[in-house]
Amino acid sequence: MAAVSESHLNPSSHHNQQQLAEIEPRPAIFRAWERVRQRRAHWLVECIAEMFGVFCYCYAGLGATAAYIVGNILKFDGVGSLFTIGVAYGLGIVVAIVVCAATSGGHFSPAVTIVHVLFNGLPPAKGIRYITAQILGGFIASLFVYWQYDALIKDAEAALTAAGLYDTENFSSVGPAGIFALYVNPAAPLGRVFLNEFVSDFFIGIAISACLDPTNFFTPPVAAPWIVGLTYATAIWGFASNGLAANTARDVGGRLAAIAIWGTRASGGRYAAIAALTNILATVAAYAFYEFIFKDSNRALTVIGKEYHDSRIAQRERLQQYHLDDVKIRYGSGSDSEKGAGAGGLEKK
Repeated sequence: MAAVSESHLNPSSHHNQQQLAEIEPRPAIFRAWERVRQRRAHWLVECIAEMFGVFCYCYAGLGATAAYIVGNILKFDGVGSLFTIGVAYGLGIVVAIVVCAATSGGHFSPAVTIVHVLFNGLPPAKGIRYITAQILGGFIASLFVYWQYDALIKDAEAALTAAGLYDTENFSSVGPAGIFALYVNPAAPLGRVFLNEFVSDFFIGIAISACLDPTNFFTPPVAAPWIVGLTYATAIWGFASNGLAANTARDVGGRLAAIAIWGTRASGGRYAAIAALTNILATVAAYAFYEFIFKDSNRALTVIGKEYHDSRIAQRERLQQYHLDDVKIRYGSGSDSEKGAGAGGLEKK
C-alpha cells in the first residue's frame, strides 16, 4: 500500500538500512538496467507496476466470472459461483499487492490514487499517469480473458441466439458481455443501485484506510494484502448481485474492452456512470471518515510500521541522489540551485 505521511519520521534512522545489493549481487545486465531505471525511468516502472497490479486483480476475477457465466449458459456443472468469483478477486488483489506494491505504492484503483492526490500530496501529474495505467491494466486483462475464452464465449452466444435470448441476455450481468462490462437489471431503481455501490465501496475504503494507518497494531503491512483482498471478496459475496463495480479501473477497463468487442451496445447506459464514479466518492468519504474518527496523531507508530515507512523514505532519498548524480553527469556539477531544481523535478515525477 502507498505510504501515508512520512515527514514526521526521523530522517537519520534509515541511512543504516541494508540494501539488497550488499547481500545478493545481481547479474550485470540487471544492474545496468537498474541504473537507467533509477535515474530516468522510475516513473515508467511505477506505472507498469500499477498496470500489472490491476491486470492481476482483474485477470483473476474475470477468469472466474467467465467460467461462471459461460458455464451457466452452456449448462456445465460445477464451474463457478458468486463465491468463487469473490475468492478469485480477493486472491487477485493479494497477488497484485505482494508483487507490485513495493514498486509503485500499490494503489491499483483510481479512487485510491485520487485520495493520495487530495490528502497525501501525490502530484496530480503522477496521479493521472497512475490512473491511465490502471485503466489500461483492466483493459488488457479483459482482452486476455476474452481471447482465452473465445471459443466458449462464441458457443454461449450461439446458445443464446438459438434460444432467442441473445438481445435480452448478452448485454446483461448473465450474458457474455457481462463477463467484462458491468450491468444491472433494467428495472432496478438506479438510486438503490447507487446506494448499494456507495455503501459497499465505503466499507472497502474503511478497510484500506485502516491498512494505511501506521499506528494501527492490527493491520501490519504483511497483513494488508489479505485484509484488503478479503474485504473485497466479502463485498462481492454480499452485494455484487445488486450491482457492484468497486474499482473504476476494473469497470472502465472492462467496459472499454466490451465496447471494443461488441460495439456501443455493450456500453451499459446510465448505469455506466454509477459504476465508474461512485467508488471514487465512497473511497474519498471513507478515508476522510477514518481520518476524522479513527486516526490519532498522538498514537505511537508500530515497530513494523516505522520500518516500512523508513524503507520507503530511504528508497525515495536514494532515487533523489541517483537523479542528482544523473544531472551532474549530463550537465556538469552545476550550481546548488540547479541541483535543487533536479531534486524538485524528481519529487514532481
